Amino acid sequence: MRLLLIRHGQTPSNVKHLLDTEAPGPTLTPLGQEQAAALPQALAAEQIDALYASTLVRTQLTAAPLAAAMGLEVQVRDGIRELAAGELEMRGDDDAAAVYLSTVFAWSEGDTGRRMPGGENGVEALDRFDAVVAEAVGTGAETVAMVSHGAMIRMWVSARAANVDVAYASSHPLGNTGVVVLSGSPDPGWQVLLWEGLPLGPEGDFPEDSGPAGAAAPGR
Repeated sequence: MRLLLIRHGQTPSNVKHLLDTEAPGPTLTPLGQEQAAALPQALAAEQIDALYASTLVRTQLTAAPLAAAMGLEVQVRDGIRELAAGELEMRGDDDAAAVYLSTVFAWSEGDTGRRMPGGENGVEALDRFDAVVAEAVGTGAETVAMVSHGAMIRMWVSARAANVDVAYASSHPLGNTGVVVLSGSPDPGWQVLLWEGLPLGPEGDFPEDSGPAGAAAPGR
């Protein structure tokens, strides 16, 4: 299956760099609305068979123009919502962002028992996203798009894709309506084909600009 993971359009909380993860969440800014409106043209070459969005308003608003253009119904699933910030909710300071990101990428590296302060652990986060992906694979669709969230996409991809590691995912934040394209299935696994338009090769073959892991923005 070809899997398109799309980050939602810009929100007011993105502008303020806030860890805003609770439902229903904010709507889109005017720029976010423009970004969502541009998605159908940006993805015009994709033959999308099914479209999913999270339970947060911003993903559904982002998916709406794509759904209208392609004649699809948006399937709303809680499993692909953002990684819950717990006690860090609505904080925008560097310390909170550092704790959030270090926890998120610890999950990708296998420390799935670690818990976000006052929130979920990696087992719970990965299981819920995996369940929606498995549902999509089970439909037999050839190409599926999911409008989700920056931290969730980066965490899941670096945990599940053979050719993206934490160093790459943590140093490459997704812009609003940025797209990661994967190919594969839960078994035998996933390969990233494109990361915001940048082609990726086989496992271990990263572009020269991948660099070390940094304190990149969470990308909610």
